[in-house]
Amino acid sequence: MSIIRLGISCGDLNGVGLEVALKAFANHPIPANCTPIFYGSTNVITNSLEKFKASGLKVKTIDSPQEAELGFVNVIECWEEKVTIEYGKSTKEMGNYSYLSLSAATNQLVEKQIEALITCPINKNNIQSDNFNYPGHTEYLAHMGGDKEPLMLMTSKDLSIAVVTGHIPVTEIATKITKDLIIKKAELLSTCLEQDFGINKPNIAILGLNPHAGDNGTLGKEEITTISPAIAELINKGINVEGPFPADGLFGSGAFKKYDGILAMYHDQGLIPFKALTFNSGVNFTAALPFVRTSPDHGTAFEIAGKNQASELSFHCAILKAVDAVKARRLL
Repeated sequence: MSIIRLGISCGDLNGVGLEVALKAFANHPIPANCTPIFYGSTNVITNSLEKFKASGLKVKTIDSPQEAELGFVNVIECWEEKVTIEYGKSTKEMGNYSYLSLSAATNQLVEKQIEALITCPINKNNIQSDNFNYPGHTEYLAHMGGDKEPLMLMTSKDLSIAVVTGHIPVTEIATKITKDLIIKKAELLSTCLEQDFGINKPNIAILGLNPHAGDNGTLGKEEITTISPAIAELINKGINVEGPFPADGLFGSGAFKKYDGILAMYHDQGLIPFKALTFNSGVNFTAALPFVRTSPDHGTAFEIAGKNQASELSFHCAILKAVDAVKARRLL
């Protein structure tokens, strides 16, 4: 099979991104036809290899993805100056380097010079600028992918959870959830599970919004007025969905294991149980885009940055999920 070029954006250099990325490639097996292309600086990558003892990796500076070689950490230079890293600190300077790396990688992803992008964590505050005015990676990549409707999907070996609403304040959740939006997100989830995960006719559980899924309207009406009608329409369309389920009961009882995917109404409703059950083995997968993007399921972890304490397992899982998705899309 032809080579799979995986782009790696460096994220916030004061965080754990490069540490977990380099240790993942150094310490764990990856598919033989896969090679990483880091967007950043050869100097930064080389120093990080030494600091985090990522032995066995060889660095090669390249001008374009077509020059990438198997068996190397290929690097495309995104800035010329020497960078002073201050682990654990959030600075505007590092936000700018995060953007330069992400922008260069995304442009070549859109141009199909690389087949997938794995993003190291950014700091969502210090990256904000005239060039980057988005809540996070998901929204930026959706814009760069042609203003597609994105779907944030957290996935692991046995659990996949998507969200109807993503990076918005809690006070806005109920007003943003509509029947049409639920239908759209459920359709995107079903398509992703088939297209990228190879699951035929996936079974999807849809969560309620209110405690106890509203208790028949006693604790909220959204299940009756919005969520249940959306479920009925999805079933009429031939999509295998059930619900609305109380989130605590579905996860607490283990009943979530019966489903190929779960659609949560908002960010923390889905991500808290996901991370509690799968931390260090979960992957953030941005579905419904014309390209493949994954990331580890954690942030910059400033509190342990530079101490060689961060686990690379989630990043390794992000590599494998990206490769699997690329292979699945090649068969379409």
